[in-house]
Amino acid sequence: MHRLRSASTDRIKLARRWTQRLLAGAFLALACCGGAAATSRPASELPVATDARLEQAGEVVRLTLALSQPVPIETSVIAGPDRIVIDLPSVNFQVQPAASRKSAGFVSAFRFGLFTADRARIIIDLSNPALVTKAEMRQRRGGFGELVVEMTRASRGEFQAAVARGRPQQAEPAVAPPAPAAAPADSRQLVVIDPGHGGIDPGAVVAAIAEKAVVLSFGQRLKETLEASGRYRVLMTRDDDRFVSLGDRVKVARAAGADLFVSIHADSLTQAQEVRGATVYTGSERATDAESARLAAKENQADAVGGLEMAEEVQDVAGILMDLAKRETRTFSSVFARNLVEKLGASVKMHKVPLRSAGFKVLGAPDVPSVLIELGYMSSPKDAELLNSEAWRRQAVGAVSAAIDDYFLRERAPAGKAVLNRR
Repeated sequence: MHRLRSASTDRIKLARRWTQRLLAGAFLALACCGGAAATSRPASELPVATDARLEQAGEVVRLTLALSQPVPIETSVIAGPDRIVIDLPSVNFQVQPAASRKSAGFVSAFRFGLFTADRARIIIDLSNPALVTKAEMRQRRGGFGELVVEMTRASRGEFQAAVARGRPQQAEPAVAPPAPAAAPADSRQLVVIDPGHGGIDPGAVVAAIAEKAVVLSFGQRLKETLEASGRYRVLMTRDDDRFVSLGDRVKVARAAGADLFVSIHADSLTQAQEVRGATVYTGSERATDAESARLAAKENQADAVGGLEMAEEVQDVAGILMDLAKRETRTFSSVFARNLVEKLGASVKMHKVPLRSAGFKVLGAPDVPSVLIELGYMSSPKDAELLNSEAWRRQAVGAVSAAIDDYFLRERAPAGKAVLNRR
């Protein structure tokens, strides 16, 4: 059995080498242009946004943002769905989340947040095509700034023409993974932790608590626990409140040569507050059920929420070797998922159907075993309470950590070698 597992692991690693070279090159190219190498400024040094207002005056809808100082801005429009995008330098948003849920005329909602290390973004969702007729940064008394954006309805043709004229800048990778080394000195297994959402994409929001903050806190605690064991190298796709595209999350794991990818989320069902408990998902072209398909479709819209255009997926071409790696990767993913359900079930409340599968884009790496954990339902008052409980987080993190230990000890140990060095 160990021999078979070792052969499967070797095929996955061999297929991974083909893609690591390509991915590492892409990240290095971005880094040379200053994207991946960008460094975040401390929040205390950033301009502060203190208030946002959305109002309608006749045929004009106006968005006003109060700032501690003027900053440069750029506007653009995106179709599918229709949105207006406002890019500006990094801003510390101290605006009440409820402000962005207001609507006015053809604006159904807007949202804001950090988009990359040095750039913030405001996304305005449109129920009908519209264009910006005025966008200015005003200087107010005392050195304060005020962003004023005025919009009016437009025809579909006018909107599409504006889309064609200019496209918003795409997000750079949030983490620059190390280039694969010929003979890595540290042979410990690499676990990539992926806190979902972030920055301009808050995820589920219930009672002013955003999913992005809940899962980041959980991911940081899990990272600390795994690193404290001394048995793993750990990389996070984001370690602060910034937006990371779905594709970049996968690229980070693959380029770094991850041995396991764990994506962390917390769902919300506003029409079914009685539904609660944790769920573990693996990737699959066909969803286990309608609820799994709904969740995957929602999570796969994260790039659109962040103001990215939905690009067509480009499949890796690595022949039979990659196909074999993909099948074996899914087997390893399923093994880990079952073990994770068992360990979590012994410590926390699970959903009545705790193990499912669906077509999550973030689980798309063909050579990295991957799972997605829904920690619970933020729409459930009981789950929401537990998700913010230090005692519950400690139990859940311990269960996930134990499942990772068990997985590498039993399933991924090379023949004749124990992976764990228990202290």
